[in-house]
Amino acid sequence: MWVAAAFITMISFGTNNTIFKWSTGNGLSKLHIQFFFYFVAFIVSFGYGAMNGILHFNLFTILLGSLIGILNANGNIQMSKAFEKGPASLTSPLIGTNALFPILSAGLIFHEKISLLQWLGIVFMLGSAMVIQYSPSSKRNTSYLPWILRVALAILSFGILGILMKTSTYLHINSVNILISMYGGGSVYLAVCSLLQKEKWRRNEAGVGAMVGIISVFGYAAYFFALQFGAASIVFPIVSLNCLIVVLAGCWIYKEKLKLYQIIGVFSAVLGILLTKI
Repeated sequence: MWVAAAFITMISFGTNNTIFKWSTGNGLSKLHIQFFFYFVAFIVSFGYGAMNGILHFNLFTILLGSLIGILNANGNIQMSKAFEKGPASLTSPLIGTNALFPILSAGLIFHEKISLLQWLGIVFMLGSAMVIQYSPSSKRNTSYLPWILRVALAILSFGILGILMKTSTYLHINSVNILISMYGGGSVYLAVCSLLQKEKWRRNEAGVGAMVGIISVFGYAAYFFALQFGAASIVFPIVSLNCLIVVLAGCWIYKEKLKLYQIIGVFSAVLGILLTKI
Protein backbone atom coordinates (compact mmCIF):
# COMPACT_ATOMS: atom_id res chain seq x y z
CA MET A 1 0.00 0.00 0.00
CA TRP A 2 2.79 2.44 0.80
CA VAL A 3 4.36 1.87 -2.63
CA ALA A 4 0.96 2.59 -4.22
CA ALA A 5 0.73 5.75 -2.11
CA ALA A 6 4.18 6.84 -3.35
CA PHE A 7 3.00 6.36 -6.93
CA ILE A 8 -0.13 8.43 -6.23
CA THR A 9 2.14 11.20 -4.94
CA MET A 10 4.34 10.89 -8.03
CA ILE A 11 1.32 11.22 -10.33
CA SER A 12 -0.13 14.14 -8.31
CA PHE A 13 3.14 16.09 -8.29
CA GLY A 14 3.71 15.34 -11.97
CA THR A 15 0.20 16.54 -12.85
CA ASN A 16 0.71 19.75 -10.88
CA ASN A 17 4.10 20.38 -12.49
CA THR A 18 2.47 19.90 -15.89
CA ILE A 19 -0.17 22.47 -14.97
CA PHE A 20 2.58 24.85 -13.82
CA LYS A 21 4.37 24.34 -17.14
CA TRP A 22 1.19 25.10 -19.08
CA SER A 23 0.22 28.11 -16.93
CA THR A 24 3.61 29.83 -17.02
CA GLY A 25 3.69 29.28 -20.79
CA ASN A 26 0.40 31.21 -20.93
CA GLY A 27 1.68 34.18 -18.94
CA LEU A 28 0.22 33.27 -15.53
CA SER A 29 2.19 33.97 -12.37
CA LYS A 30 3.61 30.85 -10.73
CA LEU A 31 3.73 32.77 -7.45
CA HIS A 32 0.04 33.64 -7.55
CA ILE A 33 -0.98 30.14 -8.61
CA GLN A 34 1.01 28.79 -5.67
CA PHE A 35 -0.74 31.19 -3.30
CA PHE A 36 -4.21 30.12 -4.45
CA PHE A 37 -3.23 26.45 -4.37
CA TYR A 38 -1.94 26.78 -0.80
CA PHE A 39 -4.97 28.75 0.33
CA VAL A 40 -7.52 26.35 -1.21
CA ALA A 41 -5.58 23.34 0.12
CA PHE A 42 -5.59 24.95 3.58
CA ILE A 43 -9.38 25.34 3.48
CA VAL A 44 -9.89 21.76 2.22
CA SER A 45 -7.55 20.17 4.79
CA PHE A 46 -8.90 22.30 7.65
CA GLY A 47 -12.49 21.44 6.70
CA TYR A 48 -11.63 17.73 6.59
CA GLY A 49 -9.96 17.90 9.99
CA ALA A 50 -12.86 19.82 11.53
CA MET A 51 -15.50 17.41 10.19
CA ASN A 52 -13.58 14.39 11.51
CA GLY A 53 -12.70 15.96 14.87
CA ILE A 54 -8.94 15.52 14.46
CA LEU A 55 -7.77 19.09 14.93
CA HIS A 56 -5.13 18.80 17.65
CA PHE A 57 -2.52 21.53 17.38
CA ASN A 58 0.45 22.49 19.51
CA LEU A 59 3.21 24.99 18.88
CA PHE A 60 5.65 22.35 17.61
CA THR A 61 3.16 20.97 15.04
CA ILE A 62 2.33 24.46 13.77
CA LEU A 63 5.98 25.46 13.47
CA LEU A 64 7.05 22.19 11.83
CA GLY A 65 4.16 22.22 9.35
CA SER A 66 4.65 25.90 8.54
CA LEU A 67 8.36 25.35 7.94
CA ILE A 68 7.58 22.47 5.55
CA GLY A 69 5.13 24.70 3.66
CA ILE A 70 7.57 27.62 3.45
CA LEU A 71 10.41 25.37 2.28
CA ASN A 72 8.24 23.87 -0.47
CA ALA A 73 7.05 27.29 -1.65
CA ASN A 74 10.56 28.74 -1.50
CA GLY A 75 11.98 25.75 -3.37
CA ASN A 76 9.53 26.32 -6.23
CA ILE A 77 10.31 30.06 -6.28
CA GLN A 78 14.07 29.47 -6.32
CA MET A 79 13.69 26.87 -9.07
CA SER A 80 11.73 29.27 -11.29
CA LYS A 81 14.36 31.97 -10.67
CA ALA A 82 17.12 29.49 -11.52
CA PHE A 83 15.49 28.84 -14.90
CA GLU A 84 15.63 32.60 -15.56
CA LYS A 85 19.32 32.90 -14.62
CA GLY A 86 21.03 29.83 -16.00
CA PRO A 87 21.03 26.86 -18.38
CA ALA A 88 17.69 25.08 -18.33
CA SER A 89 19.49 21.95 -19.54
CA LEU A 90 21.15 21.56 -16.13
CA THR A 91 18.75 23.30 -13.73
CA SER A 92 16.17 20.53 -13.33
CA PRO A 93 18.70 17.65 -13.13
CA LEU A 94 20.78 19.46 -10.51
CA ILE A 95 17.77 20.41 -8.37
CA GLY A 96 16.60 16.80 -8.64
CA THR A 97 19.61 15.73 -6.57
CA ASN A 98 17.80 17.12 -3.49
CA ALA A 99 16.36 13.61 -2.98
CA LEU A 100 19.79 12.51 -1.76
CA PHE A 101 19.32 14.50 1.47
CA PRO A 102 16.25 12.63 2.78
CA ILE A 103 17.49 9.30 1.38
CA LEU A 104 20.76 9.56 3.31
CA SER A 105 18.93 10.80 6.41
CA ALA A 106 16.68 7.73 6.26
CA GLY A 107 19.71 5.54 6.81
CA LEU A 108 21.81 7.77 9.05
CA ILE A 109 19.10 9.30 11.28
CA PHE A 110 16.14 6.92 11.07
CA HIS A 111 18.23 3.72 10.74
CA GLU A 112 16.43 2.21 7.76
CA LYS A 113 18.01 -0.98 6.40
CA ILE A 114 18.37 -1.02 2.61
CA SER A 115 19.75 -3.99 0.67
CA LEU A 116 22.41 -3.66 -2.04
CA LEU A 117 19.85 -4.36 -4.79
CA GLN A 118 17.54 -1.70 -3.38
CA TRP A 119 20.40 0.81 -3.31
CA LEU A 120 21.05 -0.06 -6.95
CA GLY A 121 17.38 0.58 -7.69
CA ILE A 122 17.56 3.94 -5.90
CA VAL A 123 20.58 4.95 -7.99
CA PHE A 124 18.74 3.93 -11.18
CA MET A 125 15.64 5.97 -10.24
CA LEU A 126 17.57 9.09 -9.25
CA GLY A 127 19.78 8.83 -12.33
CA SER A 128 16.72 8.39 -14.53
CA ALA A 129 15.00 11.44 -13.01
CA MET A 130 18.09 13.54 -13.82
CA VAL A 131 18.53 12.16 -17.36
CA ILE A 132 14.86 12.55 -18.31
CA GLN A 133 14.89 16.24 -17.34
CA TYR A 134 18.13 17.02 -19.19
CA SER A 135 17.66 19.13 -22.33
CA PRO A 136 20.92 19.78 -24.23
CA SER A 137 19.23 21.94 -26.86
CA SER A 138 18.27 24.62 -24.29
CA LYS A 139 20.18 27.88 -24.83
CA ARG A 140 20.02 31.10 -22.85
CA ASN A 141 22.29 33.78 -21.51
CA THR A 142 23.75 32.57 -18.25
CA SER A 143 24.56 34.47 -15.05
CA TYR A 144 26.43 31.67 -13.34
CA LEU A 145 26.79 33.02 -9.80
CA PRO A 146 23.08 33.96 -9.34
CA TRP A 147 22.12 30.70 -11.07
CA ILE A 148 24.27 28.55 -8.80
CA LEU A 149 22.91 30.39 -5.75
CA ARG A 150 19.28 29.78 -6.83
CA VAL A 151 19.98 26.12 -7.59
CA ALA A 152 21.69 25.63 -4.21
CA LEU A 153 18.80 27.28 -2.35
CA ALA A 154 16.26 25.10 -4.22
CA ILE A 155 18.23 21.93 -3.43
CA LEU A 156 18.47 22.87 0.26
CA SER A 157 14.79 23.81 0.47
CA PHE A 158 13.52 20.58 -1.09
CA GLY A 159 16.13 18.43 0.67
CA ILE A 160 15.40 19.76 4.17
CA LEU A 161 11.67 19.56 3.38
CA GLY A 162 11.97 15.81 2.78
CA ILE A 163 13.86 15.27 6.04
CA LEU A 164 11.23 17.24 8.01
CA MET A 165 8.38 15.28 6.43
CA LYS A 166 9.99 12.01 7.49
CA THR A 167 10.59 13.50 10.95
CA SER A 168 6.88 14.31 11.34
CA THR A 169 5.89 10.70 10.59
CA TYR A 170 8.72 9.35 12.79
CA LEU A 171 7.30 11.41 15.69
CA HIS A 172 3.76 10.14 14.86
CA ILE A 173 2.34 13.63 14.39
CA ASN A 174 -1.10 13.56 12.77
CA SER A 175 -0.57 14.19 9.06
CA VAL A 176 -3.78 16.24 8.70
CA ASN A 177 -2.61 18.71 11.33
CA ILE A 178 0.80 18.93 9.61
CA LEU A 179 -0.94 19.54 6.27
CA ILE A 180 -3.11 22.31 7.72
CA SER A 181 -0.06 24.00 9.27
CA MET A 182 1.92 23.47 6.07
CA TYR A 183 -0.67 25.05 3.79
CA GLY A 184 -1.50 27.81 6.29
CA GLY A 185 2.14 28.79 6.83
CA GLY A 186 2.85 28.57 3.11
CA SER A 187 -0.14 30.80 2.31
CA VAL A 188 1.15 33.53 4.63
CA TYR A 189 4.67 33.26 3.18
CA LEU A 190 3.42 33.45 -0.43
CA ALA A 191 1.12 36.38 0.38
CA VAL A 192 4.12 38.31 1.74
CA CYS A 193 6.21 37.38 -1.34
CA SER A 194 3.41 38.57 -3.61
CA LEU A 195 3.16 41.92 -1.82
CA LEU A 196 6.92 42.41 -2.15
CA GLN A 197 7.07 41.50 -5.86
CA LYS A 198 3.90 43.44 -6.82
CA GLU A 199 3.00 41.21 -9.75
CA LYS A 200 -0.25 41.79 -11.59
CA TRP A 201 -3.07 39.46 -10.51
CA ARG A 202 -5.15 37.58 -13.08
CA ARG A 203 -8.60 36.11 -12.46
CA ASN A 204 -7.86 32.71 -14.01
CA GLU A 205 -4.88 32.24 -11.66
CA ALA A 206 -7.40 31.53 -8.88
CA GLY A 207 -9.08 28.73 -10.86
CA VAL A 208 -5.81 27.08 -11.83
CA GLY A 209 -4.47 27.44 -8.27
CA ALA A 210 -7.62 25.90 -6.79
CA MET A 211 -7.31 22.85 -9.06
CA VAL A 212 -3.63 22.44 -8.16
CA GLY A 213 -4.49 22.80 -4.46
CA ILE A 214 -7.06 19.98 -4.50
CA ILE A 215 -4.64 17.68 -6.34
CA SER A 216 -1.89 18.66 -3.88
CA VAL A 217 -3.98 17.65 -0.84
CA PHE A 218 -4.39 14.12 -2.22
CA GLY A 219 -0.72 13.97 -3.23
CA TYR A 220 0.66 15.06 0.14
CA ALA A 221 -1.81 12.90 2.09
CA ALA A 222 -0.51 9.88 0.13
CA TYR A 223 3.06 11.13 0.67
CA PHE A 224 2.71 11.16 4.46
CA PHE A 225 1.04 7.73 4.39
CA ALA A 226 3.92 6.30 2.34
CA LEU A 227 6.52 7.79 4.70
CA GLN A 228 4.67 6.55 7.78
CA PHE A 229 4.37 2.93 6.68
CA GLY A 230 7.17 2.53 4.14
CA ALA A 231 10.90 3.00 3.62
CA ALA A 232 11.65 6.69 3.07
CA SER A 233 14.79 5.83 1.11
CA ILE A 234 12.55 4.15 -1.50
CA VAL A 235 9.60 6.55 -1.30
CA PHE A 236 11.66 9.65 -2.14
CA PRO A 237 13.20 8.26 -5.38
CA ILE A 238 9.75 7.09 -6.56
CA VAL A 239 8.29 10.55 -5.92
CA SER A 240 11.24 12.16 -7.73
CA LEU A 241 10.10 10.35 -10.89
CA ASN A 242 7.16 12.77 -11.17
CA CYS A 243 9.18 14.21 -14.09
CA LEU A 244 7.99 11.15 -16.05
CA ILE A 245 4.43 12.49 -15.88
CA VAL A 246 5.56 15.91 -17.13
CA VAL A 247 7.48 14.37 -20.04
CA LEU A 248 4.65 12.02 -21.03
CA ALA A 249 2.10 14.85 -20.73
CA GLY A 250 4.33 16.94 -23.01
CA CYS A 251 4.21 14.14 -25.58
CA TRP A 252 0.43 13.98 -25.35
CA ILE A 253 -0.51 17.67 -25.03
CA TYR A 254 2.30 19.45 -26.90
CA LYS A 255 3.12 16.57 -29.30
CA GLU A 256 6.72 16.60 -28.07
CA LYS A 257 8.86 13.64 -29.07
CA LEU A 258 10.88 11.61 -26.58
CA LYS A 259 14.61 11.74 -27.24
CA LEU A 260 16.66 8.54 -27.16
CA TYR A 261 18.26 9.35 -23.79
CA GLN A 262 14.80 10.03 -22.32
CA ILE A 263 13.52 6.65 -23.53
CA ILE A 264 16.57 5.03 -21.91
CA GLY A 265 15.80 7.03 -18.74
CA VAL A 266 12.20 5.75 -18.68
CA PHE A 267 13.32 2.11 -18.95
CA SER A 268 16.05 2.57 -16.32
CA ALA A 269 13.45 4.16 -13.99
CA VAL A 270 11.23 1.08 -14.37
CA LEU A 271 14.27 -1.13 -13.72
CA GLY A 272 15.04 0.89 -10.59
CA ILE A 273 11.49 0.45 -9.30
CA LEU A 274 11.69 -3.30 -9.90
CA LEU A 275 15.03 -3.56 -8.08
CA THR A 276 13.67 -1.81 -4.98
CA LYS A 277 10.88 -4.40 -4.81
CA ILE A 278 13.19 -7.47 -4.93
